[in-house]
Amino acid sequence: MEQVKRTPLYEFHKILGAKFVAFAGYSMPVQYTDGVLKEHLHTRQCAGFFDVSHMGQITVWPKNGKKQDLIAGLERLMPCDLFALPKNRQSYSILTNSQGGAIDDIIIANRGTHYHIVVNASRKYIDFNHIKEHLSDRGDIYLDKKKSLIAIQGPLSHSIISEACPGISGMRFMDQRQTKIFSYPCLISRSGYTGEDGFEISIDDENVVPFAENILKKAHLKPIGLGARDSLRMEAGLCLYGNELNEKITPPEASLSWSIHKSRRATNLSRSDFLGAKTILNQLRLGVDYIRIGLLPSGKAPMRQGSEIYADLAGHTKIGVITSGGFSPTLNQPISIGRILKTFSDDNKEIFVKVRGKLLPALITNLPFIPNKYKKTI
Repeated sequence: MEQVKRTPLYEFHKILGAKFVAFAGYSMPVQYTDGVLKEHLHTRQCAGFFDVSHMGQITVWPKNGKKQDLIAGLERLMPCDLFALPKNRQSYSILTNSQGGAIDDIIIANRGTHYHIVVNASRKYIDFNHIKEHLSDRGDIYLDKKKSLIAIQGPLSHSIISEACPGISGMRFMDQRQTKIFSYPCLISRSGYTGEDGFEISIDDENVVPFAENILKKAHLKPIGLGARDSLRMEAGLCLYGNELNEKITPPEASLSWSIHKSRRATNLSRSDFLGAKTILNQLRLGVDYIRIGLLPSGKAPMRQGSEIYADLAGHTKIGVITSGGFSPTLNQPISIGRILKTFSDDNKEIFVKVRGKLLPALITNLPFIPNKYKKTI
């Protein structure tokens, strides 16, 4: 059995009173002494500190300085417009397979001389090998094993970080830059996975403990575990790989058609020749059978991952499955995300979910459950 890994902040989390769970091969803090509910609400009202160092950070450098060749190779692996991505900007995208399914959802940044890619913890070695297999003739690919990743999320995140790094004031959502915080070199982006304004900070492992000690001295910032991270991303209507996405679900089926940039959609152009393009572009043109939807259970019982969804109270017509579900502290009620047949996806339509052998009603609703608050303008 593979040994459970620890991030460089593991002992620091113990001192803070964290409870741990195994996640993607790592022992990760699921909550601290305040508990998931209070941690969630604190992030929405103030700011939260998240250790997401289990995630992968991949850098891709062009061979012989031929960046245009590298971009063309990267575009073969994902449907985003990398030729139009400016320096110091990043984009959400999907690594697709030849059938159009999602190998992973990623964040890719143009660093000028190279590209920086953040990938999910459970997929980082799969992603790394996939990129190497297809790009080794055009780029030098590295999986950085000496970098930590910290997320500071919430409405007060800007004021907290700007005290230590005034240069972030001009950053907007999905900007990225190299800077220093508390004299520690780091790569900082204005992004995150909570629906709040916030930042993600890539920093050397050797500096992450003193960085964490210093930043958590700031007022209104508290450590937040994976429990609240999951409920925050559900409220924000965001996908979790393995739940809403997998190698058999395409971006349009996951309601992520917006991630296929317009310049990559024309079927008669070479730039639409990404892996799985035939399937995905056909779905954009003709529509999909399944889509991702939000659900508001009518009662207080949570409708969790794997629960079957039916069109009728009698349970004759199965139309889908819950992919994520739990309690929303912000709304003070259960919420779920589901994958259902598109023909049954009208907003405010009542459907039924099997919970402990009983069919319970829920209403289909738009995602996200609460408005996102990204800093898109300065």
